[in-house]
Amino acid sequence: MPLPDDRPRVLRWNAVLWVLVGLAPEAVASHDDVPGTRGWSFGVPVALGVAYALFHRFPGRVAWFPWVLAVGIGAVAYLRDGAATLFIASLPLFWLHARTVREPIRTSGLAALAALVGDGLRGGGLQGNAIVTLVGFAAGTVLALTVQRMLDRADRRAERLGEELADARSALAEALRKEGAAAERERMARDIHDTLAQGFASIVVLAEAARSGVRVAPDDASRQLTSIERIARDNLSEARVLVGASPSETIASGSVTGTLRRTLDRFAEDTGLAVHAELDEVDGDQTTRIALLRCTQESLANVRKHAGASTVGVVLTRCPGHVELEVTDDGRGFSVEDAQGFGLAGMRRRLAELGGGLTVTSSLGDGTRILAVLPLED
Repeated sequence: MPLPDDRPRVLRWNAVLWVLVGLAPEAVASHDDVPGTRGWSFGVPVALGVAYALFHRFPGRVAWFPWVLAVGIGAVAYLRDGAATLFIASLPLFWLHARTVREPIRTSGLAALAALVGDGLRGGGLQGNAIVTLVGFAAGTVLALTVQRMLDRADRRAERLGEELADARSALAEALRKEGAAAERERMARDIHDTLAQGFASIVVLAEAARSGVRVAPDDASRQLTSIERIARDNLSEARVLVGASPSETIASGSVTGTLRRTLDRFAEDTGLAVHAELDEVDGDQTTRIALLRCTQESLANVRKHAGASTVGVVLTRCPGHVELEVTDDGRGFSVEDAQGFGLAGMRRRLAELGGGLTVTSSLGDGTRILAVLPLED
């Protein structure tokens, strides 16, 4: 059976061929019949054509035309010789308008029987027309059933492929969901490490220093408590941004240079280390400002926790097409190959997402140099 998208085109071309090969020859040949049957021989093919046009225009719920066609073929066989040609030409119509497999077998079989009966009543007997009709019916039925079986197999295969495609889409959607969830967890972990964890670490260090100096150096302890309060407020603001209660624009608002300078001043105040800064004026979007701020905060946190340094240098340089952030210290250094932890890896991933990169240079006893590079529109 034709596919739904091809069915109208197939029906149109088959109707044209049926008229040209089946009905037209019968109508033309009727002029050679005897006067008593000439009108009937011409009228039956014309009536079949009109019936098909009506059926095509008003199909209805019942496929009545194949039954009318079977009766018409029998009438042509009774009126004149040559009904086998009309039967062969009409075979596709029985199948194209069928709703089940058995229906066209019944209607085409009825047409073949009607042709044989009509030919027998006319006195033709079991001759050429009858043999051609029987062979045509058998061959058409076998061919149609074979095609139907092939199409059914193709439909089942298409259905299986559709189910497999649906399963693949479902699996892909689940994989994307899991990947998105993992990426979101990684992002949250990185943001928490870069903000809250660093803030809490600073609070712990300052609280220990304040507790030990509250009696011997009350002024220093008071300053440290003030720093603890400020860091706690900053952490609260960061937490609100992380949970979506505050807009991200509140982080690193203003110029890059101003944001980094405030961060360095607080670091120097909290740690007492000497900080030397050379900061170019850099214009960047919110994402660039946050990335530079996080890299600076992570570098300073590593200096505070691990370096044992006395001096920190920070250089922000505006270059053609990119910006460079360099953080150096004169601390104890470390082996870069053996370094483990979330901080440096998080910085690399953050910069890589923005098309930048991170270079870490350090050795035991020689301090550390961290160079972050980010693309920047001119």
